[in-house]
Amino acid sequence: MVTRTMTSTKTDTELQRDVQDELKWEPSIDAAEIGVIVSDGVVTLTGSTNSYYQKRTAERAAKRVSGVKAVTNEIEVKFLTAFKGHTDADIARSAVNSLELRGSIPEDRIKVKVENGWVTLEGEVDWYYQKTMAEDAVEDLAGVRGVINLIKLKPKVTVKEVKTEIVDSFKRHAAQDAGNIQVDVHNGKVTLKGEVPSWDERTYAEWAAWMTPGVNEVQNQVAVIPKT
Repeated sequence: MVTRTMTSTKTDTELQRDVQDELKWEPSIDAAEIGVIVSDGVVTLTGSTNSYYQKRTAERAAKRVSGVKAVTNEIEVKFLTAFKGHTDADIARSAVNSLELRGSIPEDRIKVKVENGWVTLEGEVDWYYQKTMAEDAVEDLAGVRGVINLIKLKPKVTVKEVKTEIVDSFKRHAAQDAGNIQVDVHNGKVTLKGEVPSWDERTYAEWAAWMTPGVNEVQNQVAVIPKT
């Protein structure tokens, strides 16, 4: 007689507990100020943080939890008294200085606009990591309420081999099952479809697409279906 043990999908209550534990494990945020609501695997974060960086950190922590299908971030940024005096001009100067300190970012090709504490980044760079690094450079500055990243990518090479590069990248990572992901490429736009068992794998699939030369847009339509 063979006995099979089935691992059931996490319930919303279990996911809520796991997300709360992950937030408590993250030292840069106060988990007691963040609420966690889960419905059908979709996590909604509520409450408040002292900075936009902490808000984004909470979101990243929730996405790391196995079984989470999506995250809605409704956390409100409430500045400490010391940060309330920062004007948009102050934030803009700090943003420009921060970009200049990142040697890998062509800061002369990025424009910064600040309105009511919201930083908008515009311009054009060669690589996706430069776009994300620019956002990282400004999201933890004092007074920032949010970041809108409108930086565009200027591919250096053609997209002829993009699909092969992405599929090969999937195959190199044991955690990523390339067989369950379909890759379509058209004029530098990559569309990903299929199913993966975790949010991390979905995120990796998108990251692999963005890191491929010639890609200027990624549509991630991969569904997160936890294994049973």
